[in-house]
Amino acid sequence: MADITNMPGHLIRRLHQISQSVFAEMIQSAGIDLTPVQYAALKTIISNPGIDQATLAGAIAYDRATIGGVIDRLERKGLVQRTMNERDRRARELTALDAGRDLLGKAEPVVAEIQLAMLDGLNDVDRAQLVTLLVKATQAGNQRSRAPFIDV
Repeated sequence: MADITNMPGHLIRRLHQISQSVFAEMIQSAGIDLTPVQYAALKTIISNPGIDQATLAGAIAYDRATIGGVIDRLERKGLVQRTMNERDRRARELTALDAGRDLLGKAEPVVAEIQLAMLDGLNDVDRAQLVTLLVKATQAGNQRSRAPFIDV
């Protein structure tokens, strides 16, 4: 029987745990109140003003059924605004508010540091190689996900 500590699934789960811990620790130390999913949503909304919730869910590979809760929290924090789409009353368009843009500006340098910290044991070449392989693996398995990535 194989040792689980060398299985890709186990290692990916552990790296996810590490990345979540590093993100929470460093973002909170900077006085920023965002989760990784809220950060991804806010960054995508700022890059795509007027994006609807369903498209946002695909753009960050997040479950469409629960993206509303993420937006609810961003809205309660005064970071984004949700308005009804004039062409499709079922769709909600998302726009970042000034506070959201300001918070993202404050978060960006911290998130850049987080990317390095979560891979502390790797040198620059190893990091680049790991990221290349992670991109390749996630693209290959994208359609197997319950929340596949959709390019916007």
